[in-house]
Amino acid sequence: MRRIFFHVQHLLGIGHLRRAASMARALAADGFDVLLVSGGAPTAGLALDGVRFHQLPPLRAADETLRELCRIDGSPLDDAFCAARIKMLLDLLRGEQPDILLTEQFPFGRTRLRFELLPLVEAAIALQPRPLIVSSVRDIVRRASPRRVAEAVDIFQQYFCAVLIHGDPGLVDFARSFAGWGNIKTRAHYTGYVAEPDVARSPRGSQGSGEVIVSAGGGAVGAPLLRAAIAARPKTPLADRVWRLLVGANLPQGEHAGLAAPDGIVIETARSDFTTLLHNATLSISQAGYNTVIETLCCADRAVLVPFASARETEQADRAELLAERGMVSVVPVETLSPDSLAEGVRRALAGPSIRSFPPCDIDGGRKSAALLHRLLADA
Repeated sequence: MRRIFFHVQHLLGIGHLRRAASMARALAADGFDVLLVSGGAPTAGLALDGVRFHQLPPLRAADETLRELCRIDGSPLDDAFCAARIKMLLDLLRGEQPDILLTEQFPFGRTRLRFELLPLVEAAIALQPRPLIVSSVRDIVRRASPRRVAEAVDIFQQYFCAVLIHGDPGLVDFARSFAGWGNIKTRAHYTGYVAEPDVARSPRGSQGSGEVIVSAGGGAVGAPLLRAAIAARPKTPLADRVWRLLVGANLPQGEHAGLAAPDGIVIETARSDFTTLLHNATLSISQAGYNTVIETLCCADRAVLVPFASARETEQADRAELLAERGMVSVVPVETLSPDSLAEGVRRALAGPSIRSFPPCDIDGGRKSAALLHRLLADA
């Protein structure tokens, strides 16, 4: 059985880990022996059917700017901590002797982890036999300076045999977000979006029927959206509907406690039947993370996206803009978010076409990724 060593790091929310786990399960189901190595905060309830898992000493983003890394307790990283992570990674790699080393986002992202990822790929090259080194990226990467783009291209060309782009080029073109596309395209493979196999299934039950579903992913940066939704409801044509606010597990307790629920608004923790709620709802209001957007495109009727954005984090804003250009969603930039702007976004979404009137996007990324990796191994 061919072995895959899959490195993933989530820094703020849990979206990167969720997608990596979904892809790892698809690879395991197609005959690979997968070790998923996570460097972020431990996450309860992660589905790992058939996938082995190793937790590194965890680190996270120090704040929403994503400029600096820190330990889980907020203390700064030091040389000893970084050295311990590197040693653990390299010992794991040498013990595994994988056929494929898979890095999530790197070198097109996660550049703050160069301290361990460059030693990891260099150690992989030194193995005998040498594994294939493959990058696994989302449909969009954050915009970067010409120097950062050149660095990514240089690392990719030096170490990597391929990049799997987990998106649908008919919907979102990777070249729109990565300026070095011309230098990597001969080793690039679109796989379709990586989604849960049953994401587009028919809803089970009538939960959420006619409602407005407001979600904020893992919740770490979702409080402004949730507060704006509560205040926007009476200003919209859907003021007579139930608005159901789903609070992610990472929303700070103080922010959660500060949410007031007037009549017509339900506030509850994120639910496992989220896609059923989307299927039955009149409208979805959410951020624009990878996993949430896939679920929205597969399940929702109409949607308003309020992408999380910062100086370093442009992925969600770019994804939302591209979908808005196609007329599929209404977008409210986070820097203009207010009850009034969100209410206007709701009106635009209701006046536009249903998402269901567009051709479905490709969500077979897990299976296609496995097939591509089998092919790369056969051709090596």
